[in-house]
Amino acid sequence: MAGHELFCERPYDQVSMDDVAQHAGVSKALVFHYFSTKRDLYVEIVKRAAAELLDATLVPPELPPLERLALGLSRYLDFVEKNERGYVALLTSGVGVDSEVYGVIESVRRALAERMLEGLPSPRSPAHEVVVRGAIGFVEHASHAWIERRAISRDELVALCARVLVAALELPSSRGRR
Repeated sequence: MAGHELFCERPYDQVSMDDVAQHAGVSKALVFHYFSTKRDLYVEIVKRAAAELLDATLVPPELPPLERLALGLSRYLDFVEKNERGYVALLTSGVGVDSEVYGVIESVRRALAERMLEGLPSPRSPAHEVVVRGAIGFVEHASHAWIERRAISRDELVALCARVLVAALELPSSRGRR
């Protein structure tokens, strides 16, 4: 999609609907026929990417938890590598400014967290939920740093992210604590 390519190459504010039409080889009127505003186009691109990420990271539920985690992380990085420019653009574009874009991203984070929490060997607690949400932030930022520098191998990154999450989940439950 032409809009996707342009938003990956340039910041949101530097892409116009004229640019999208020209890049797609269609009239501006045709672009506006499908998307009333540039924001509508951008939100649709983010929604499609979110659905693709969730589909790409599905793992068989019958796998043991650690294998599910490693496979899910590996598939996440597959998606990141395949969509490198878009991933970095989204993480660095100030997504918190647009509530709908933020909502799409948060829905992906919640879905990924729920997948990670499924099948925990110990009873699920509020502490586990906090740790998993923090781990998702860690994975996002570690993936971004990895894309920029490639200082460690992809397999090392998967192992590192898995170790961080497993170590954090071994903390005592916060039930009854403040």
